[in-house]
Amino acid sequence: MRIITGRAAWCGIMAGALALSGCGGGAYRPVRDTPVRIGPPYIVRGVTYVPAADPGYDMLGYASWYGSESGNRTANGERFRARWITAAHTSLPLPSYVEVTALDTGRTILVRVNDRGPFSGRGRVIDLSRGAAEELGVRAQGHAAVRVRVVDPPEKDRARLRKGRPASARPRISDRELAALRAQLRAAGL
Repeated sequence: MRIITGRAAWCGIMAGALALSGCGGGAYRPVRDTPVRIGPPYIVRGVTYVPAADPGYDMLGYASWYGSESGNRTANGERFRARWITAAHTSLPLPSYVEVTALDTGRTILVRVNDRGPFSGRGRVIDLSRGAAEELGVRAQGHAAVRVRVVDPPEKDRARLRKGRPASARPRISDRELAALRAQLRAAGL
């Protein structure tokens, strides 16, 4: 039996620890709002994404949902919990808070963004956790036309979302505004 000492042993131990932390989840970041992480530009499937703070973010497009990854690490280091009201976005700071409105019903929910995605699908602007999709009423559809707006919610709602619970009910948007949003989405060719 050969015993390895010094730098070679240290490198081997560190490589093994890194490999195990990736497989088993390792230590997750606590669910909190600080520090906010923006991160450097990154490339997925040949597309470059540039994370940035965008307090005026207001986008129409499509939401899908995901949930089989429960227990994995999110992009900001937290444990992904499929039943929580969270989402993935390609470029908003982590975490961010957004209002997501389903354009078929006008139902609006508050969601905490703590992961990166979606990376496929024309017009997709957000991936909702299974819990968020259920809360919005779009889980059965698989994907839905939505409006996503960055908001600055009260601490009470932030705290509820950080604990995995839905935030306070949001007001339903008017039928007139809903019709205008649907028309904008059609005009964009999405």
